[in-house]
Amino acid sequence: MESVTLLAVSKNFGPEAVRAAHAAGQRAFGENYVQEGLAKIAALADLRAGLEWHLIGPLQSNKTRAVAEAFDWVHTVDRPKIAQRLAEQRPPHLPPLQVCLQVNVSGEASKSGVAPAEAPALARAVAALPRARLVLRGLMSIPEPVEGFEAQRRPHRVLRELLAALAAEGLVLDTLSRGMSADLEAAIAEGATIVRVGTAIFGARG
Repeated sequence: MESVTLLAVSKNFGPEAVRAAHAAGQRAFGENYVQEGLAKIAALADLRAGLEWHLIGPLQSNKTRAVAEAFDWVHTVDRPKIAQRLAEQRPPHLPPLQVCLQVNVSGEASKSGVAPAEAPALARAVAALPRARLVLRGLMSIPEPVEGFEAQRRPHRVLRELLAALAAEGLVLDTLSRGMSADLEAAIAEGATIVRVGTAIFGARG
């Protein structure tokens, strides 16, 4: 089985909670809100070399510069304009920003993400951006919550098959970011490489 990276979702937990998780061996942290994430990155500047910061929430164009300058990964690219701005605004002294395309596999109006049918065109556009600034790594989704292992697997399978189709076009992609505490096993069964877990690491949110 491919290795699976545990992404600790640290939203609503302060810098000291991240510091404690880092001391216990956790390295990758996911933030849903840009401003909250930036504040934590600044507060934990002394650990910066040992932390990997992932933006896993929606990104508006007026916040791309701050994200390009501070984060290591962005999981929620859903239109060419966002990717273009991130690539242009990534400082040249930093490693390339690693990005995933968010795909709305369940078709929910309340969720961000590109429709599966539109993902290939977006992937081609993002992959064509300068790799010195931005690298397309794969796909991300937040499926609609459902009960039952097989029912949970179906939307994850859509994303896995989409990644395979893009790979068949020649795109070099290696990341499937999906799965949270409730559907972790189903996501891993369908090839997830990054899973997002918060409560099980940090405890209940206040």
